[in-house]
Amino acid sequence: MRNIQNKFLAFTAAVLLFVSFGVNAKEIITIKHVKGDMTLQVRTAIENAKDKDIKLVFEKGNYLFHTDYAIGKYLYVTNHGNGFKKIIFSFEGFNSVEIEGNGSEFIFRGQAAPFVFEGCQKIDVKNLTIDWDIPFSFQGDVVAVNKEIGYYDLKPYTKGFSWKLSKGRILFPGINHFNFAALGSSLSHNKETKAVDYGAWDMSLRPMHVDKLQNGNLRFFDKTIKRWPRVGSVLQSKGDKAHNRYAPAFLVRNSKNIRFDGVVIHHALGMGFLCERSENITIINSGIYIREGSDRVISIIADATHFANCKGDILIENCRLEGMYDDGTNVHGTYVAVDKILNKKTVRVALKHDQQMGFEFAGVGDEIWFIKSPNPSRAEVNTVTSVKVINDYFTDLTFENELPSDLKIEDILENKTWNPVFTMRGNTIRDHRARNIIIKTPKKIIIEDNDLSSMMSSIMLRGETYYWFESGNVEEVIIRNNRFVHCAYGGAEHAILKVSPRLGKSFDQTAIYDRNILFENNTIETFDNRIIWADRLDGLIVRGNTIKETTTEKKQYPNAFMFDLINCKNVEISKNKYIGTAKNTIKADEVSKKTLKVKRNKGF
Repeated sequence: MRNIQNKFLAFTAAVLLFVSFGVNAKEIITIKHVKGDMTLQVRTAIENAKDKDIKLVFEKGNYLFHTDYAIGKYLYVTNHGNGFKKIIFSFEGFNSVEIEGNGSEFIFRGQAAPFVFEGCQKIDVKNLTIDWDIPFSFQGDVVAVNKEIGYYDLKPYTKGFSWKLSKGRILFPGINHFNFAALGSSLSHNKETKAVDYGAWDMSLRPMHVDKLQNGNLRFFDKTIKRWPRVGSVLQSKGDKAHNRYAPAFLVRNSKNIRFDGVVIHHALGMGFLCERSENITIINSGIYIREGSDRVISIIADATHFANCKGDILIENCRLEGMYDDGTNVHGTYVAVDKILNKKTVRVALKHDQQMGFEFAGVGDEIWFIKSPNPSRAEVNTVTSVKVINDYFTDLTFENELPSDLKIEDILENKTWNPVFTMRGNTIRDHRARNIIIKTPKKIIIEDNDLSSMMSSIMLRGETYYWFESGNVEEVIIRNNRFVHCAYGGAEHAILKVSPRLGKSFDQTAIYDRNILFENNTIETFDNRIIWADRLDGLIVRGNTIKETTTEKKQYPNAFMFDLINCKNVEISKNKYIGTAKNTIKADEVSKKTLKVKRNKGF
């Protein structure tokens, strides 16, 4: 093993790396393209860098990265599984990092965390494509369903996939001794478009037994299925929940001035771009989608983009996001719960969701909101002067001023400092699981000029004081000039825009939560009724939109209303045009009716 490593190092020094210093004293590392695993070469180049400002320049080519010589490190990764990760590109403590891919493709194998940036002042990644040689998924064409006996037959995909049948179980992907414990999270897809199938529901599959038939097809016996996949569809599985979010393609933490330009991700073992507690982020001219000509119906395993407790300006522009198995973007803060009041200025707080464990909720100097049930509104503000981490669950926070006298156990805290201004413009988001956009930030949100198609609600505004504990309520949202086509086509009931806070039992379920939304000049083409479904919202203007009923699919919820208002205030629906047959237009409860204005609409 030592001789092999020495040969790698010598080869790296002699052939692969050329180091120079530019006029700005930036260390430039040029990496030549060669065949074979490049992990050790790249790792050595980064570790041997002499400057804190580096630029990696790749000669155009296809680069392979295996995990044999990857950096091993235990990572807490929000909304993923914490654990020991194999990191290929590790950038920790650099002042600035630039990566110029020159159109190269980076192909990974096995459980890998491709890029981890920690504590960088500037990050600039350009012109590269990421993929896996073998995806962490299993899929097959649904050729038969027998509900009475309790089985379905699949014609499994083999080319480009890795799996085996062993003792009545499907094991996949079987790379580096890893297999998922079950088929797990699964969905049926339209074979022609690769989108999630019309009317499909999330399924968690754990077949009792699998048989191989004489024709090579597989018969899955499972009497627990409530909703069966459609014959003719493609059933895709991404593994059990405990293991199917290994790591994002790009993990950025405690960094600032981040820019991704011309970066395409065809597969990843978690999210695409994940930023935690970072500032000023731009993702432009990039994409997450299935490679052209591929038989896969899934790109990445989870969200395309995800921002947890970030601040400054976030911009996603001119991007193509398709085929992922969760949201197009998720922007949120984090609620922590009061576990113990230690003294007049110190409180012990707890992270509550298992995929938040180890997350850095607050730092010294951060301003914190106190939210005391039953009122979900943000109340007192206090500044953190000391942080003592107990473990991955508990942290002690000491504040500049005394705690609120009425603070109690299980009240929640929200970080005021770490919230971003968010803009999403000129993107295409479609053919994937879940929502196009789910967002929670009190600062300005602009969603404009996007092409959107969704399995669930296209845009969802949902703060949650339980389960995910993702804060918080919105204060200024502009949704304009977007094109919504074929939205909310999964089995569950959703809407184009859904505003639905999810608050714990200790909170007032009728209290106003979100505020000030403008939904203007959008074009909507949809087969079903629901356009806006809003709960506990103060300030909604729906103006100048064109809504066209389509016949692409049968209505799933024909009795639903186009505009459904619950506990809302100050709603105006004006100057909209509807072309279609729906008669259920506006439903408002007694609270919402008091300040509702409906005027100068056409077609309803």
